[in-house]
Amino acid sequence: MRLHRNLCFAVIDGLLLIFNEGEYADKVIQQLLKRDKRWGSRDRGFVAETTYDIVRWKRLYAEIANVKEPFSRDDMWRLFAVWATLKGIKLPDWKYFENTPTRKIKGKFDELSKIRKFRESIPDWIDELGIRELGEDLWTKEIAALNKQAEVILRVNTLKTNKKDLQLKLQSENIETEFLPNHPNALKLKERSNVFITEAFKNGWFEVQDASSQLVAEFLDVKPGMKVVDTCAGAGGKTLHLASLMENKGQIVAMDIYESKLKKLKVRARRNGVHNIDLKVIESTKPIKKLYNKADRVLIDAPCSGLGVLRRNPDSKWKLEPKFLDNIRITQQEILQQYSRMVKSGGKLVYATCSVLPSENQKQVEKFLTSDIGKEFIFVKDKKVLAHKSGFDGFYMALLERKQ
Repeated sequence: MRLHRNLCFAVIDGLLLIFNEGEYADKVIQQLLKRDKRWGSRDRGFVAETTYDIVRWKRLYAEIANVKEPFSRDDMWRLFAVWATLKGIKLPDWKYFENTPTRKIKGKFDELSKIRKFRESIPDWIDELGIRELGEDLWTKEIAALNKQAEVILRVNTLKTNKKDLQLKLQSENIETEFLPNHPNALKLKERSNVFITEAFKNGWFEVQDASSQLVAEFLDVKPGMKVVDTCAGAGGKTLHLASLMENKGQIVAMDIYESKLKKLKVRARRNGVHNIDLKVIESTKPIKKLYNKADRVLIDAPCSGLGVLRRNPDSKWKLEPKFLDNIRITQQEILQQYSRMVKSGGKLVYATCSVLPSENQKQVEKFLTSDIGKEFIFVKDKKVLAHKSGFDGFYMALLERKQ
């Protein structure tokens, strides 16, 4: 592989924004990819994947390069040199790479790879937290899996097509996919590709959604004609899945505290051919109280640490702080206490997170079930999805039923 100067400059600029300015990697990469209209798909792929790679392994590379934050531009080139050396890429004779100690880099890598917090490139406190909550053996396997690059998984929009027809349609646009066992509406890309420019996407035949995330809507056991509330809908990946499972019949109330996210859902719903969704911005407790005892099904896809989705958001491990985790656990319990009241007698509730920590998952459900409102519910079942076992994102979901 030959390194091209303009692509490398883009990566360096992006990394400085992510590490020094605290900007989100996905947003930065979106901007970088618009930088040069002449770039082909391979060029864009290099910029995106190299940036994500160096973000993912920041701690390990910084330790090898012997540089500390905030990084100077020269420091960033040192990190880049470490990345290239470990990938077996020959460094061109640019001034940024003068005196790069290639052999020393490989030796230091071998040495640090024996220590988990460096090998998996995570902050000390996250490593300690993982051991405390999952145990050393399970955490070692899980964090290794969470450091692998996420595959691209599609969810077929069954309101418009089926899995086989979508597969053939994508094939006609030179995108090869395969079926996933135990995921009835999922297709996995054999090779990474920009699926958003396909005709199939523009026609609303699919959404990009990880296989683990696709299990949540199914777990809620919805039927056409029901009244369903998605309480933390965001941009609506699971809302749209619920709509297709309900065959566009009945009513889905999609709620969120961010109006901007619900606006995105509106656009996606139109493309998906979904018309049974009502959008509600949560600006006070009023819209929630109005729905008390009214819903057949309630989904609480709760805000969480996001530790289960590090494969696709590697920068979040550098942004996450212990204080945030303490606060989010309080929020999760408050949401459970309040939003569960929307479930009517005999109705069902799913509490879900994209975290692998029991303190955000099983423990929250256990705590809820001992509370006044929680005593009105019975625990039906739960599902813990670990990345090292599934090969997909880490997720948790619990199904509860309100007593008759």
